[in-house]
Order: sequence, then C-alpha cells, then structure tokens
Amino acid sequence: MAKVCDITGKRPQVGNNVSHANNKTKRKFYPNLHKKSFYVPEEDAWITLTVSSSALRTINKKGISAVLKDAQKAGNIIIK
Repeated sequence: MAKVCDITGKRPQVGNNVSHANNKTKRKFYPNLHKKSFYVPEEDAWITLTVSSSALRTINKKGISAVLKDAQKAGNIIIK
C-alpha cells in the first residue's frame, strides 16, 4: 500500500534527524493516514479510501460528494 492520501495527495516527505552534535541522518515524515469507508448517496454505494486526518476534517465540513468532485478535478482520485 502506498502511503498517499486519496483526497489531498499527501505523501511522505524526506528530511533529516539532527542529533545534539548536529549529525544529520535521513528520515521520512509520513502523513497521518486512515483507511475509512464512506457512503456516497448519489451512487448508492460504499467506497473505501485512504485519507489523511486533514482530509477527514474536510469531508466532515463539505461532505463526501463535494470532496470527491474537487479531488477528481485536482487529479488525485479517479471515479468510475
């Protein structure tokens, strides 16, 4: 499973661990992802998405249908 949000397109970022002695080693910052099922009344179907916490807040605010349309316009998700 790729660690990418289906709605926002968030993916892991690369950075450094920095020690007290200022030694730097590579590390990854992973997005806070959750696998959730949503009911889409227009299609009368349940869909399962991997979404970040910020995307969950957006879905709660706007609704799943509006968020899916916006994500499709942005090219983050493909709806059949």
